[in-house]
Amino acid sequence: MAFHPIQFLYSILQWVLDKLLSPTPPPPNAHLSRPKIAIIGAGLTGVSSASHCVGHGFDVTIFEAGDEKSLGGIWSKVNNTSGLQIHSIMYRFHPSVHWSAGYPDRQQIVSQITQLWKRYGLQERTKFNTRITSVTQDKEGRWIVNDPSNGRFDGVMAAVGSCGDPKIPHMPGQENFKGEVYHSSKLDGKTAQGKKVLIIGGGASAVEALEFVVHTGAKSTSVLARSEKWIIPRNAFIDTLLAFNVFGQETIFSWIPESLLRIFFYRDLDDLAPQSEGLFTGTPMVNSDIFHQIRTGKAEWLRGDILGFTENGVRFNHRSKGVPKGGPGRESVVEGDMVIMATGFSRPSLAFLPDEVFKEPYAPPNWYLQVFPPEHMSICANNCTYLNAIGTVGNYHIGIYTRLLLMFLVDPLARPQGTWMKRWIDMTKAIKRRAPTGAFDFFTYSELMYWFVFCVVINPFRWKWAPFVLSGVGSALPLRIVKREDSIRNGLGMKKYRHE
Repeated sequence: MAFHPIQFLYSILQWVLDKLLSPTPPPPNAHLSRPKIAIIGAGLTGVSSASHCVGHGFDVTIFEAGDEKSLGGIWSKVNNTSGLQIHSIMYRFHPSVHWSAGYPDRQQIVSQITQLWKRYGLQERTKFNTRITSVTQDKEGRWIVNDPSNGRFDGVMAAVGSCGDPKIPHMPGQENFKGEVYHSSKLDGKTAQGKKVLIIGGGASAVEALEFVVHTGAKSTSVLARSEKWIIPRNAFIDTLLAFNVFGQETIFSWIPESLLRIFFYRDLDDLAPQSEGLFTGTPMVNSDIFHQIRTGKAEWLRGDILGFTENGVRFNHRSKGVPKGGPGRESVVEGDMVIMATGFSRPSLAFLPDEVFKEPYAPPNWYLQVFPPEHMSICANNCTYLNAIGTVGNYHIGIYTRLLLMFLVDPLARPQGTWMKRWIDMTKAIKRRAPTGAFDFFTYSELMYWFVFCVVINPFRWKWAPFVLSGVGSALPLRIVKREDSIRNGLGMKKYRHE
């Protein structure tokens, strides 16, 4: 086996991060303390959040609607040819994760999630085949998940993600098409070898379809994209630089990265770059192969509207650059033998949460730090409320959000009041009032880090928690301080686990 120095250094880095930042797994049958957290969803976020909780000595129960095969969430449902488009250094959903490749495939990702689940003894704390339909509070302010037989909890972590069941729209004339039609997540066991493939849609699902097409040797590929979307290189350095826009919106300097992408990445394919959509307004596609496929004549990218199916292909309205959806264009039939519906996934519902968390103008994603509803700071919707971003959903922020929830529950003096949570939301809206999207409809990873630092710095009682919240180390000292504070509060008749 060849020696790869960069991969070796990456392995060393991962080992160091594991030793420094991973909480210690609890011993078998350990009795963990309160606060007890209900975690809804056994995907990447749910398993990571639960491991952080038990690693720091706090009890959890994971509720998963599916069976054990659903462990891993969306990664348990996609194709075996699917994998990370961003570098795995930006997908460290837990410090103990050890990637063996820069761009791991679906099987390695699910394997890492499963190993994490077992490493922290979460098997005995997971209830499969348990769909959550309601989360309510009892008279003491503790949370009841579905019914009291599931226990009572001090906090709730909604970790249902943003990708649920595949969206498979039925289009006019589809029943007349003589070829094959599949959703982009249902391609295992299929082949596109020698076929003309039509991919309907864009975004991450189109990337998944492209991986399949390249892997199985299609004769040609046509991507039929209705919306304009930026495509950025599959390059960790460039992707990290783009995420450094701490303003989380279009600025007077946005033309610089946009121009550089046009000159050095799009080059002769500049016509495919969006004209009216800024780079910092939506989640870009991350793919370096599509332009190569287009330049070699193996693929084409068509902008327009799907009008319906014919026997041999798809009726398509070709729109010129800058013409809006449904605008005038040239109609033709794009012929194909196989159609892949890259139409994405429906968003899982948060309807099980209390009705009051959906009251305007503080409905998701307009929550404190985007995940804490002002009505109930003991609820955290980790990775459930975001719409668009430049960054990653599977990185250190999962642990930071989890530790913020633990801090709020353990330390009443660090706990945010609903009024101040709303003021932070209003402040963020005011700062981003000129953004073409809503204040919380798009963000970058550096903006997210700014939110975390601001949250800790703004309250002096949170300063002692800073190392714990931001890195996962140093929980013993703040806990000792809180115990001393508890003795004073108990003398005054205050409850330690008062939530609201």
